[in-house]
Amino acid sequence: MQCPKCHYNGSRVVDSRPADDGRAIRRRRECEDCGFRFTTFERVEVTPLLVVKKNGAREEFNRDKVLRGLVRSAEKRPVPMEKMEQIVDNVENRIRSLGENEVSTTLIGEYVMEDLVNLDEIAYIRFASVYRQFKDMSVFLEELQEVIDKENK
Repeated sequence: MQCPKCHYNGSRVVDSRPADDGRAIRRRRECEDCGFRFTTFERVEVTPLLVVKKNGAREEFNRDKVLRGLVRSAEKRPVPMEKMEQIVDNVENRIRSLGENEVSTTLIGEYVMEDLVNLDEIAYIRFASVYRQFKDMSVFLEELQEVIDKENK
């Protein structure tokens, strides 16, 4: 690692510790030439994940958009924010584990609903009604019946 003060190309690590909730490592270094101490951060390089929308447009995956959808669906429901963040983490891990650079909004929505149905049925129905764009009451009732049947098993 090059020293920012004298530009010597050798340094030693004095201290290492986790940073950014374990997603990075903070290292204190000391230049072997001039003794200047400086800090570096080491992170895993994550390739960008593109989301293919229903209209064919592509945009970078945004965890906050998924979380906002969950928060809206769970409004006035006893669903802790921590649980919604866990769903977002789970969904992101699942889509990244596919090893693809692009993923459809359809798949993301299905993953969210798989986790949400077990957390809160009302939030699930709300999310599904927006995600699946229910055209009429019969489609809504079919989805509701599936939830009821699943609960009775």
